Amino acid sequence: MIRILTSLVAVFVVAAPLQAQSSSVRETPKLVIGITIDQLRGDYLEMFQQNFSDRGFKRLLNEGLVYENVSFNIPNLDDVSAITTIYTGTTPFYHGILANKKYITKEKREIQTFADEDYLGNYTQEKVSPLAIKASTITDELKMASLNSSDIYSLAPLSAQALITAGQLGNCGFWIDDYSGKWASTTYYRDFYWVVDAENKSNTSYSAQKLGKYWNPLLDAKQYNALPYLQGIVNFQHNLEMTNQNSYALFKKSPYANECVRDMAIKILTKADMGKRLAPDFLSLTFYAGNFPGIADYSIEIQDTYTRLDRDIEALLDAIDKSVGLKNAFIFITSTGYYDSNEEPDLVINRGSFHINRCEALLNMYLMAIYGTNSWVDKFYNNQIYLNRKLIEDQNIPLQEIQRKSAEFIAEFTGVQEVYTSYDLMHGEWNPMMEYYRNGYSKETSGDLYVELQPGYKILNDQDKSHKVKVSRNNAVVCPVIFFGSHIKPERIKRTIKATEIAPSVAHVLRIRPPNAAKDNVLSELF
Repeated sequence: MIRILTSLVAVFVVAAPLQAQSSSVRETPKLVIGITIDQLRGDYLEMFQQNFSDRGFKRLLNEGLVYENVSFNIPNLDDVSAITTIYTGTTPFYHGILANKKYITKEKREIQTFADEDYLGNYTQEKVSPLAIKASTITDELKMASLNSSDIYSLAPLSAQALITAGQLGNCGFWIDDYSGKWASTTYYRDFYWVVDAENKSNTSYSAQKLGKYWNPLLDAKQYNALPYLQGIVNFQHNLEMTNQNSYALFKKSPYANECVRDMAIKILTKADMGKRLAPDFLSLTFYAGNFPGIADYSIEIQDTYTRLDRDIEALLDAIDKSVGLKNAFIFITSTGYYDSNEEPDLVINRGSFHINRCEALLNMYLMAIYGTNSWVDKFYNNQIYLNRKLIEDQNIPLQEIQRKSAEFIAEFTGVQEVYTSYDLMHGEWNPMMEYYRNGYSKETSGDLYVELQPGYKILNDQDKSHKVKVSRNNAVVCPVIFFGSHIKPERIKRTIKATEIAPSVAHVLRIRPPNAAKDNVLSELF
């Protein structure tokens, strides 16, 4: 009875248009599907279309409102910072999420951004929660607007992705555990849906099938001819079961993880009766469209990944149409705005090498010569330099002074384009590059200096064997945003939109407040 009364209140808050309004006013969708595709590239969507069906990506591109490119305007972009920006409608400066991992200066160690010892894992050893997000998300706002009557679930390959898209008020966020392959969650959420639990215990689940799992091409390899750089194309076969314990980490970089997300999404969609109540429901999904580890950028594997993902989108759209009807659903599809290259460092134009460990040592020696024999440099991490703040405070040295001297010294290094201090980011004069780095700054977790490297330089660390050699790049990746479903008119928009415009636009469609840190206006073409 309480559930019914709550839902009746929610329908007036969220769903029902006022009687005095015109009948032409758009009805609130019964179901929202948010699909984030990690590293989705617009140029690949165009190039690989010959192998797509008519009811997957082609349907979205032909019948949806398509923005050809989205800009995130933050440095060191990855899936976690990108998805948080999409769902909060703001940058890391306000939402606080910079990357998958963060450096804790007091403990002098790297940890997961969402690590939280206060909560245990369900079907996982991970202890995490979404509490690291400092701003509300679209899903949080829907929960508040509907007085908790909207159901909100998320599914993703990785824990951070699921936590962000479920938000702090969602029913539950699920991800694929690295070690067991089962659907995992955290005790932070109190609604571990029974269908997911049943899937984990089933003999037909992906975790049960995983033993001896191989990835072979869906189509004949000769059909994957969109990239002209491939010579002597042959069929591939990748064993997804590695000898190390976390074999599912590799599984999650294959198209089978997308199938896993798709199948579980369809089960929750139907079993939970999503979109069939008075208040709108929200299902968030994250897919993967990046490279497979150890495979060159231009490969038949990436073409197979997109082809299989196209079939996943087709199956998902058909299931939504069958369950609630596409006219009653509002679907948005976004990319994470970056591309993690597998390029071979020995095959790139080598302008030189930047050694992280040498930079740390030389800067420390320089500061020792000025301020005395102490350890002034804490860590070079994620293109940032962390100074020993406690020592600086104990020695009564002005932070702005030591940051400025450090920046001037590092700026003289070969391969360094520019160095920005945290003081200047917070208090300096505005310019486009300063805004760019300020957007990616968080006073809780960012370093004292941001080091911008020149393109083409290898980034090395001679003292860390686990460090993967990377090459500095400033490439722009064309990343589409697509709106589809409820009252959406087909249109192709060539202008670049901001990632921070997505959340306010989705909120407007739902007739709820935008996330509390979102400042941008609604995309005009939606209305």
